[in-house]
Amino acid sequence: MRNLEWKTLKSEYLFKDLWFTVRQDTCERPDGRIVTPYYVYEFPTWVTALALTEDGKVILERQYRHGLGETHYEIPGGCVDDTDASFQDAIARELLEETGYTFSKYEYLGKTSSNPSTNNNWMHMYLATGGKLVKEQALDDNEDIEIHLFTIDELKQLLDNNEIIQSMHVTAIYYALKKLEGKASGK
Repeated sequence: MRNLEWKTLKSEYLFKDLWFTVRQDTCERPDGRIVTPYYVYEFPTWVTALALTEDGKVILERQYRHGLGETHYEIPGGCVDDTDASFQDAIARELLEETGYTFSKYEYLGKTSSNPSTNNNWMHMYLATGGKLVKEQALDDNEDIEIHLFTIDELKQLLDNNEIIQSMHVTAIYYALKKLEGKASGK
């Protein structure tokens, strides 16, 4: 297979903020062609989880997303902080903050990218099980999250009805359901 990787010849930051950075690159393709400008959006690493309570209910969040100007269901998650020792610690923290639940088991499902052509970060996906409500939510100032519990069949119906629209969350749910179905069949 031939090498398709580009060389970055020059990078310039156009905008830097806590959650979003825009970088303009000048790149050289393997065939020698120069690509400029090429814009890269830098984001922190993200984590998310399909989270199940002790009795097997799916924890979904309902919240407004200003980019689309719409309110939808999502699974819990957020950014990895510098204080998180691992991705699992990050999702455990996010789950506790956003839902008030702690979990007895976390299974890593892999990672996905929202748009690898322009975004430089990964989202790490988990299946969290054995959830127990231990406290109230501890939301960030800009968060307003409703917690709703659903059965697995209700979750599948929400997917079928296109009521969960965050694409990386749909991907995480797919991998979690696949893992759960494998356990149910003894695989």
